[in-house]
Amino acid sequence: MLFKFDPPLSRPDGPRALGATPRLEHARRVSIFGFVMPTARPRIHSLALETPVTALAGVGPDRAAQLARLGIRSLQDLLLHRPRRYEDRRHVHTIASLVAGEPATVRGRIVTLGVKTYRKASRSVFEFILEDGSARLHCRWWNQPYLEKYFATGDDVMVYGKPVSLKPRIMDHPEAEVIEAGEEVSIHLDRIVPIYPLTEGLPQRWLRGLVWRALALCEAGIREPWPQSKIASLPGRAQAVRQLHFPEEMADAERARQRLALDEFIELQLGIQRRRRHLEAHARALPCAGDNHLIRPFLRGLPFALTAAQTRVLREIRADLGGRHPMRRLLQGDVGAGKTLVAACAALMAIESGYCVALMAPTEILAAQHHRNFARWFAPLQVPVELRTGSRRVRAGAPSSAGLVIGTHALIDDAVAFDRLGLVIIDEQHKFGVAQRERLVRKGTYPHLLVMTATPIPRTLALTLYGDLDVSVLDQLPAARGRLKTFVRDAAALPRVIEFVRQKLAEGRQGYVVYPRVEDSGETGPA
Repeated sequence: MLFKFDPPLSRPDGPRALGATPRLEHARRVSIFGFVMPTARPRIHSLALETPVTALAGVGPDRAAQLARLGIRSLQDLLLHRPRRYEDRRHVHTIASLVAGEPATVRGRIVTLGVKTYRKASRSVFEFILEDGSARLHCRWWNQPYLEKYFATGDDVMVYGKPVSLKPRIMDHPEAEVIEAGEEVSIHLDRIVPIYPLTEGLPQRWLRGLVWRALALCEAGIREPWPQSKIASLPGRAQAVRQLHFPEEMADAERARQRLALDEFIELQLGIQRRRRHLEAHARALPCAGDNHLIRPFLRGLPFALTAAQTRVLREIRADLGGRHPMRRLLQGDVGAGKTLVAACAALMAIESGYCVALMAPTEILAAQHHRNFARWFAPLQVPVELRTGSRRVRAGAPSSAGLVIGTHALIDDAVAFDRLGLVIIDEQHKFGVAQRERLVRKGTYPHLLVMTATPIPRTLALTLYGDLDVSVLDQLPAARGRLKTFVRDAAALPRVIEFVRQKLAEGRQGYVVYPRVEDSGETGPA
């Protein structure tokens, strides 16, 4: 990915923008897209996408630190820093044509500006008034008085925002960018312009110019990683990177996003495949298929028979537990489909084989519920069941000798150890990260892994999200299970809803209420 380039040596004076460094009124300088640099500089003869951004003129230690906060350390990081939105600056509105509540871009000159303070100077508002010949626009920023030093009367400014009032015309906290003269203006005007996620002190205009220069230097080094047949009608990778930042039409940006998303997807799947092949090549499975001396009495004691789906899935799990490679299986099923019972049978297989089992749940409530159920089920079998949560921690010491240990994230604490860990079960897998899952698995020597989720995931999507896992689906509910019904009621029906819940509680049933927030934030309005 190396190639030569000859950078231009000078450009007109650089940009200023909201959050930019205050202007140096009398400094004499020559710049490229606003980057201060000497009038003569050595040529850079080669550049690669892996090159640090500090190789670009104008990216000193301070700017590099700002870019690092955005995860930008190399030129590749910079070129994949996706805009959060775009402004179509080919069609700038007049101030007089603004409509309340509708976002728009306008351009004009600042005729006056200043900071007003109130509440004994504890609050402030910075405001400038923009004029474009058709009308005036008040632009306000609350409690940001430092913005005054980034603008001056007479500045040519581009503003994007939603008018909150038309008499007078007002925008609160719009995005504002000072327009400078020179060749660079074509990057910021009369085109579809990218608006990037920023960090404190990093100007929008400066970052846009940096991306423009990086494209000019690196575009020839962007190679196509896949055969043409894989990308179908999508643009090539180099074209997609350019259209991501500077599209000719809005549709180009979406097609570029789709192309780069496809790249990420393929890379993810290849990584998952490598991970699975590495496991199969280096890990020897623990013999955990069991001998049925616990499962038979357990199943005989149940007041119901297993469904055909549960029986099928248990056969798949037993085959894995007795196979050559450690089991890595996702168990998917609706609420009430019997996932917990399947997990209990899988745990008994491992315990029959002389190994212990760890079951991790996302909350203390769910962990305690599992503990009650498993303790009741396993008590006749004389299989000890322990509970480990944040409020029930143990001191570091000897590993647990219980057949089954149930807990929350507390299970991955260094203080928790296991004696002959043979099977790890994770409930509500989507609520745990891969790193958390791996920390628990590494408490044993390649133990088997069963993860469960009630989130309905199509099989193709499940293979995408959990490509390192085999997938089992409980697609059948027990015969005695009722069907779930969902109803939507507005606030006016709340008394009837409360009465309905009260009636069901009186019948001995259970209910729960989900609130959008747990603690009082001090805000008014409905919870």
